[in-house]
Amino acid sequence: MMATLKRPGLKRHLPLSLLVVGLLVYPLLTDKPFYIHVPIRTFVFASVAQAWNILGGYTGQTNLGQAVFFGTGAYTAAILMIDYNIGPWIGMLLGCFLAVLLSMALGYPTFGLVGRYFAIATLGIGEIGQLIALNWGLTGRAVGRYIPIVHDSVWWLQFHRTKEPYYYIALGIMAFAFIVTASLEKTRMGYYWRAIKADQDAAQSLGIPVRRYKMIAAGISAWITAMVGAFYANYVLVVDPFNTLKMDLSIMFMLVAVLGGVGTLWGPFLGALVIIPLSEFTRSQLGGGGGGVDLMVYAALIVIIVMFEPKGILGLLSRLSRRLAAGGGRVEAA
Repeated sequence: MMATLKRPGLKRHLPLSLLVVGLLVYPLLTDKPFYIHVPIRTFVFASVAQAWNILGGYTGQTNLGQAVFFGTGAYTAAILMIDYNIGPWIGMLLGCFLAVLLSMALGYPTFGLVGRYFAIATLGIGEIGQLIALNWGLTGRAVGRYIPIVHDSVWWLQFHRTKEPYYYIALGIMAFAFIVTASLEKTRMGYYWRAIKADQDAAQSLGIPVRRYKMIAAGISAWITAMVGAFYANYVLVVDPFNTLKMDLSIMFMLVAVLGGVGTLWGPFLGALVIIPLSEFTRSQLGGGGGGVDLMVYAALIVIIVMFEPKGILGLLSRLSRRLAAGGGRVEAA
């Protein structure tokens, strides 16, 4: 048994295997809806943070308007169901296509900008998206649109007696986002993205079509974000400009990725694993009478981690792992 565990391949994949098994059996360990709701939100934010990470982390394009794609997926799925009785899975697919087209339309002019100018442009796009939703009758203006309640069904993506199906669907979407990212980060495209992030002018001088690869990254990022938005709309059964398009949401997607470790595969998951449960638990315990104490608590945590470890939680864990390995080596040598 010990000899088997010492094989490098098994040892490398053991933590991931344990994580997968743990996530799959978790709903069987609790019957309280709140303890299922928290991981669902964690998966939602981990998925969108991973989508943001593809463009912002690997390619170096800081997008402060990611909520536009989240809202596109959410509104498309909701409006098609409310007005045309079309199932949310088809709405999700159409929402993803619309988000990709939108990313192409917005990305072509803005990818000529670099650094803070690109970030400011995307911030403006996010605000315009919210203003459109606030003033458009189709989106229900400030009130939003309410998805009708139907019988429990996978096709209609509604489950009223238990949250477990939502848990596994959100987990599946997160797995999809991570598998897509993992399959791309070691490819030529992934290396091109990193080259663009490191030095855009140098990458262009070496023959890398910079704008094309930025557009591809934006399209993949928009697709995943819209997919999550469509799921989330059917989870909360309402879409409005304040919960699907506000700037705070875009900032939160970015913070999750930055806190966990920007430009890394597991950073968005670790960031969501810390921020979302902390946010939900502090809100439930303090939010009602705490006057925003929940926001202060996890904001302070973000500041502390970023000050002491700019590479995020993943960087902190890597440093601790190296110290433990070095300590173990000294013990063996002694």
